[in-house]
Amino acid sequence: MTMTLQELGAEASGCTRCRLAKGRTQVVFGVGNPHAGLMFIGEGPGYYEDKQGEPFVGAAGQLLNKLLGEINLRRDDVYICNVVMCRPPGNRDPMPDEIESCRPYLLGQRENIRPRVIVTLGDFATRVILDRQISISRVRGGRFTIDGRTVIPTFHPAAVLHGGGEAGAQMTALRSDFRLIRDVLDEPVLEPAMSEEQLGLF
Repeated sequence: MTMTLQELGAEASGCTRCRLAKGRTQVVFGVGNPHAGLMFIGEGPGYYEDKQGEPFVGAAGQLLNKLLGEINLRRDDVYICNVVMCRPPGNRDPMPDEIESCRPYLLGQRENIRPRVIVTLGDFATRVILDRQISISRVRGGRFTIDGRTVIPTFHPAAVLHGGGEAGAQMTALRSDFRLIRDVLDEPVLEPAMSEEQLGLF
């Protein structure tokens, strides 16, 4: 039986499954609307996230909030989490065993939220959700269907800020991807066809 979000968060708060537990200030669990149709998955907490216990509260989070506003969404409308929930030292890349240690919490959040659309921010989130070793630059702006949900990979806002900021080509691509997110959310939800038995024909 799937644990509730509250149960997952409580268990994660004391997690010692990997080496990242030793250096964290606190576990950074996901936040947002527990019934969101849109879920963002990033890489891992940074300095400010580790201090405040909430994902995407630094400069990358401010950019994410701005992009959400441009497609008429607020932070409270969506759910935001990360592949790893403890800050890697010096903001280094998370290691494969660290990602695996956090995977049950990530998948548990996904199964509780049950979003229509998942947006993966950057390489690590994209590789975990698509289950393939691939670069974000090759798949960003695409649409993939995983377990009945639409997955849209795009650049991580932090990478955009480091790679030329809001005037750079990555920012143009990121804005384009957010317009795609809006278009997908606006598509009608098709109800599954009923079987003849359900229709009472048998």
